[in-house]
Amino acid sequence: MATKRQRRKRRRRQTDPQPGRQRPPAVALDDQQRARAARRRAGADHRPSAPWGSFPLSELVIFIGVVLLIAGFFVSPPQGFVMIAVGLALGSLAGLELSIREHFAGFRSHTLVLAAAVGVPIFGVLFVVTKVPTPICIAAGLVAFAGSAWLFTNAFRRRSGGALFRLRG
Repeated sequence: MATKRQRRKRRRRQTDPQPGRQRPPAVALDDQQRARAARRRAGADHRPSAPWGSFPLSELVIFIGVVLLIAGFFVSPPQGFVMIAVGLALGSLAGLELSIREHFAGFRSHTLVLAAAVGVPIFGVLFVVTKVPTPICIAAGLVAFAGSAWLFTNAFRRRSGGALFRLRG
């Protein structure tokens, strides 16, 4: 029976294409790779800027949504319900916009929020508009949620350099 040393394959020595030049040690190469990865991640240390520049559009939309929400409680029922619904919708859209921007910039993962933004409307439309039974509506919403969560997770991994999530630091 062959000994462990005899079973081990001999590795071929890699020949250097330029024999006069010395190769850097493996530790130096590893440090260079870590430095490159750190520089790639350094761009994700600040919040991504909005496409419209420094104009506070998201903040204004949230403010209008809060004003409509509060005012809707003091207005008579038909118009009050509409004001409350519009206020909630405006606030939600402004938050969703920020989540999309941060997620696809690789700043912070908002996978569950974005997946819910896909799955919940699908469930709602199927439940309210069609005559599909409730369990099927729930199943369709869950399938849409799970599929979009998988896609959003993969997108964040590509944008963040391989991270599955980022915690506040």
